[in-house]
Amino acid sequence: MDNIRSLFRQLAPAVDFCSLRLLDERSERTSVRQNVLQPLNTSLDRGAMITVIHRGGYGYAATSDLSAAGLKAAIAKAQDWAAASAGRSVVDYSAIELPRPQGVYASPQSGAAQPSRREIIDILMAESVACPLDPRIVDWSASLWTIACDQLYLTADGAEIAQQFRYVMPDLSVSANAGSETQTRSFAGGGLCQQGDLALLRDSGFIGCAPGIAREALALLEAPNCPTGRMDLLLMPAQMMLQIHESIGHPLELDRILGDERNFAGTSFVTLDMFGHYQYGSRLLNVTFDPTRPEQFASYGWDDDGSPAEKVFVIRDGILQRPLGGAISQARAGIDGAASSRASSWNRPPLDRMSNLNIEPGDSTLDEMIAGVERGVLMDANISWSIDDSRNKFQFGCEYGRLIENGELTSVVRNPNYRGISATFWRSLRAVGNADSVAVMGTPFCGKAEPSQIIRVGHASPACLFSDVEVFGAEA
Repeated sequence: MDNIRSLFRQLAPAVDFCSLRLLDERSERTSVRQNVLQPLNTSLDRGAMITVIHRGGYGYAATSDLSAAGLKAAIAKAQDWAAASAGRSVVDYSAIELPRPQGVYASPQSGAAQPSRREIIDILMAESVACPLDPRIVDWSASLWTIACDQLYLTADGAEIAQQFRYVMPDLSVSANAGSETQTRSFAGGGLCQQGDLALLRDSGFIGCAPGIAREALALLEAPNCPTGRMDLLLMPAQMMLQIHESIGHPLELDRILGDERNFAGTSFVTLDMFGHYQYGSRLLNVTFDPTRPEQFASYGWDDDGSPAEKVFVIRDGILQRPLGGAISQARAGIDGAASSRASSWNRPPLDRMSNLNIEPGDSTLDEMIAGVERGVLMDANISWSIDDSRNKFQFGCEYGRLIENGELTSVVRNPNYRGISATFWRSLRAVGNADSVAVMGTPFCGKAEPSQIIRVGHASPACLFSDVEVFGAEA
């Protein structure tokens, strides 16, 4: 990277602002399916994005050619786009004061000895072998996806940050079938995605999880369909992850509120005049944007425009406080946002994105929440989702359900679903689990923008109880 530093400083043009964002990423996937090791998958990705702001215009260009000639060509192209957009943009970009950061960031490391590739394969194979407890189990797999990503951000006037990310994503899935009925159960709903090292395999309970997951898949196969009606709904963290993501995270993206995404990803039911007073949820709802939690999937020291990571409340005591918008969108809208300007790779520009969007724990134990329900359903782990293009009306389905009757968990039910409206759903929040019920989860597959950007997002949440929700099972 020293060569990139010197080349960029030599080649940087005399403009109002110029930055380079270099990304070097290595991804490895190891998978065992039905006790057969699948082909190992390794990918390498390296390149740089140049951004130029000059005389009010904004331009960018990316290149995987990191030679002097490659960087020079990218800088020239970014300058051309900045010149073309000057005087024609919705905002004077030169009037926006972008940060000039200095520092380093690194994902946490446990210090424990790390398993070799052979040992990783053995771990996955052991989980796979433990899955087929019954002839009705027809498919199963265990996998591990790891990513090492090094990122360097430079500005022509001396700013420099180096960030080192290490991502770990174990997964296990079991499918059972009888006749025309198939049910699937997965470890953590596929949502165990964190920063750190392979100590996560042990600490998360992944090692040894297969028999329990298989038994739950078989139980679903034999279970009755989820009942239909309005009732209480207890969502576990693996489903809360999606609920937060779709009905809080996406509606609060500031570029979506400003209309930038309307032709592809859609708009938002949230408008700028709602911030500071809109009752988004009950008083129990406290939501934070927090890229500072070390082990969480989308933590960082600075966003991709150089703004320092900071934990901020986007909803406090149920009241909407601020959107998810980076420095440029904040300047456009004239409202405080968050350090949320993020790009999926070196060949994409930063956009307003979620990082870690979390529900702060309350003071209810899981047992207390269950005991307070006369008739309801506990649901865990998303399996299907649908939401309109303003992120308002939604319908979500889960892998696993259990009835709650007269304050007790009773029988397992399959195909549990529920629907609601984001603008009112969170006001039915009746209880929020304490810290003991919190799970730190995430997804590597949050999509947005044209051209498409698939990005990593984290969600930490306790179990949460909602009242009078429309619940239903699958059609017979």
